[in-house]
Amino acid sequence: MTFDLVAHDPQSKARAGVVHTAHGAIQTPIFMPVGTAGTVKAVQQRDLKDDIKAQIILGNTYHLYLRPGLDVLRAAGGLHKFNGWDRPILTDSGGYQVYSLSGTRKIKEEGVKFRSHIDGSQHLFSPEGVMDIQRTIGADIMMAFDECTPWPCEYDYAARSLDMTHRWLKRCIERFDSTEGHYGYEQTLFPIVQGSTFKDLRVKSAEFIAEQGREGNAIGGLSVGEPAEMMYEMTELVCDILPQDKPRYLMGVGTPANILENIALGVDMFDCVMPTRNARNGMLFTTQGIMNITNKKWQLDFEPIDRELGGYVSTFYSRSYVRHLFQSQEMLGPQIASIHNLSFYLWLVQQAREQIIAGTFRDWKDKMVKQVMTRL
Repeated sequence: MTFDLVAHDPQSKARAGVVHTAHGAIQTPIFMPVGTAGTVKAVQQRDLKDDIKAQIILGNTYHLYLRPGLDVLRAAGGLHKFNGWDRPILTDSGGYQVYSLSGTRKIKEEGVKFRSHIDGSQHLFSPEGVMDIQRTIGADIMMAFDECTPWPCEYDYAARSLDMTHRWLKRCIERFDSTEGHYGYEQTLFPIVQGSTFKDLRVKSAEFIAEQGREGNAIGGLSVGEPAEMMYEMTELVCDILPQDKPRYLMGVGTPANILENIALGVDMFDCVMPTRNARNGMLFTTQGIMNITNKKWQLDFEPIDRELGGYVSTFYSRSYVRHLFQSQEMLGPQIASIHNLSFYLWLVQQAREQIIAGTFRDWKDKMVKQVMTRL
């Protein structure tokens, strides 16, 4: 994997680039739709390509390991062949999912023992095992196995956790570098910066991760409940340390405003379940602001969802009709909303890229943060 920087914004730390992978190029800044169990919920691959214009999607190691399982994925020839997606895929290591199973997991130096949320069976995720699983899944970009600390978090716990995450990273790198992919193309490994919201720990982690010299780096453990300003402070601190010539991936972020503000701080890659999860509850992100499509005010509004956004679902279906679908609990409602929201997120980062290249990102960002977060 290689990364080419194309442009820097003169009034912020925003940058535009291109990530080159075995399954194609990714123009940054980029938002990556989350396909936890091998599918972006309620969205077909054709819609991801044609309407949403996704360049890369996510899979999740924890969920794919449990179901459909490694035997199925190996027999299929990897996740790309299994789900028919021929563009880049990134896999989360499962660290966050294991962290969220706080009642049924035990963290030790060896790794994490946990019980499946499906059938209660017991499993162990070790740094080496997680590398092997992601080799079998076949993602273009694999994530290191780490512990995602909760917020708020005691300093001593965060410090101990960070040291263990760094030891685990060394084991991940050793296993990754001593193995090869199964399907005839190269994969790459991203380490993850942790350290909760403690400046000295974040600096320590960012410096350690930078020293590893991998092709890209991630920032984890944010967007777990901390105030947005704290997230921005940690992100800026870390981005100033991580190498300029490598892509930076802020995991699990976030709202349209979060994405724009973090682009301004030097982040290149984002993912979040928000556009699809909120879509299933009737929240639509648009070029003019946020709509709750279930509200009565849209009952007689026969305008398209978002004429300015373009794309099939956003310009074909009326607000009134989509509201009716939600009121009737028709499956098509969440499908339309999911495609629309993801289209908006991909539109937003593409607009940001164009503004960075033009040198006008900062002023545009300040205007757009207010506009896209307005409640309609």
